[in-house]
Amino acid sequence: MAKISLDAKSGSEDNSLEGADRRRTGRSSIIVRIDYSTVDEMFSEFTRDINEGGLFIETAKLVPAGTEVSMQFYLPGSDEVLQTIGRVVRVSSGPSVSAGASSGMGVEFDELTSEDRLKIDRIVRGLRSAADE
Repeated sequence: MAKISLDAKSGSEDNSLEGADRRRTGRSSIIVRIDYSTVDEMFSEFTRDINEGGLFIETAKLVPAGTEVSMQFYLPGSDEVLQTIGRVVRVSSGPSVSAGASSGMGVEFDELTSEDRLKIDRIVRGLRSAADE
């Protein structure tokens, strides 16, 4: 079951990009359980930041940037599982984590249907609207 949170996310640093934010679209704070796997392992963690371009997985079990991951998760208000493939584009650990940022990985969606992108976009826009009120 997905849990929605409208709390603002604290800033995070990006070790691989020296703090640069490569996002093309804004993210909203939303807590969703995500099951994902690499070639070698399977994991179940949480994501708090998601948009139609990707998400951030909070985890201490980091994999290197460039690693392909297969993901599945439910969006709030949906009974359908969203399945996609993505690639780790950034890894957050070390000094940025001790400064209050979460340890984890930024994953960019490689294979996401236009329908699923629209579903994510609608939820993100809805959360932003609720936060602005």
